[in-house]
Amino acid sequence: MNTIRYILQKEFRQIFRNKTMLPMIFGVPLLQMLVLVFAATFDMKKIDMVVVDKDLSETSREMIAKFDAIPFYNLEFAVPDETIGEEMLLSDEADAILVIPPNMERNLIRDDKAQVQLLVNAIDGNSAQLIYSYSSRVIGNFNKNLIAEWRGIPEFSPPGEVKISESYWYNPELDYHWFMAPGILAVLVTVIGMFMSGMNLVREKEIGTIEQLNVTPVKKYQFIIGKLVPFWLIALFDLAFGLLIAWLVFDLPIVGNLLVLFAFASVFLLGALGLGLFISTVSDTQQQVMFISFFFMMIFIMMGGIFTPVESMPHWAQTIDRVNPMYYFMKIMRNVVLKGSGFIDLLEEFLSLLLLGVIFLSLAIWRYRKTT
Repeated sequence: MNTIRYILQKEFRQIFRNKTMLPMIFGVPLLQMLVLVFAATFDMKKIDMVVVDKDLSETSREMIAKFDAIPFYNLEFAVPDETIGEEMLLSDEADAILVIPPNMERNLIRDDKAQVQLLVNAIDGNSAQLIYSYSSRVIGNFNKNLIAEWRGIPEFSPPGEVKISESYWYNPELDYHWFMAPGILAVLVTVIGMFMSGMNLVREKEIGTIEQLNVTPVKKYQFIIGKLVPFWLIALFDLAFGLLIAWLVFDLPIVGNLLVLFAFASVFLLGALGLGLFISTVSDTQQQVMFISFFFMMIFIMMGGIFTPVESMPHWAQTIDRVNPMYYFMKIMRNVVLKGSGFIDLLEEFLSLLLLGVIFLSLAIWRYRKTT
């Protein structure tokens, strides 16, 4: 134990002697939480819509006014022809075009039906679906009110209508920040754990101090523990700091037990740190560690479910995700923080993280060659 204690003292002195370390410990979580949680969102903030009104009737103006009354619809552009609108769609000046054909009001009065055209920029399929859904709802409500007004009834209510009472569990306000904040924290903890542990060991190689350690009677497992524990504690501190920022800035409700969350985080970090140390044992320079770690990080983050649910991925991708520690930790973060899940609810994820942690740490200890 004394050997490990001396190695830990040396590592902590080395870490806090580094002038860039303290800004990274405090600055990285602060910046990631304040920038990424606000920026990384699928919420529609603004829809630039071009209006082509060929009817120029009272009814068409009322329909346009319905869109104009909604804050995130921007109806600055009104053009006489849809070809101009299509050019604006091509140049990304507009997200959608609303085409009101000639004689729309007359057709409504005479035939009780009329058509309008909605053209949507669908390069981003998710945004296109949202624009179509919002716009269809606006036109549908306008149509219902028009029927009620023309037929002289106070409110149009189809017979046998099924009324749906909506209730959103665990995120009742559908606040996207609440969804993203735990995911960003999972990424933050992984970056701190994997990058810093890997960079620290390979830096010893670059400056030559690893040779001095190799000639000492320090055993491999003692050396690995000495390298692992400081960054394990720093990553847990950053997790606590990030949770505090999320609670203060985004009013994130932490429904679950914090002890359970930190217990899972501790096990997850064994795998992240173990992988970082393993990468450092197969690398000779900090650049190599950066490239290899970045490769794994991209796969872990994109397949971990931070933006899209893993259940929507192809079956083969879900199978690969079984060896992705980020997949389990992302699920744990959101379930504990937002749903209040307990240890038993996430027992499978805990055992999977424990197994991955043992594998990665074993690989790091096995690969580290202590030569004289």
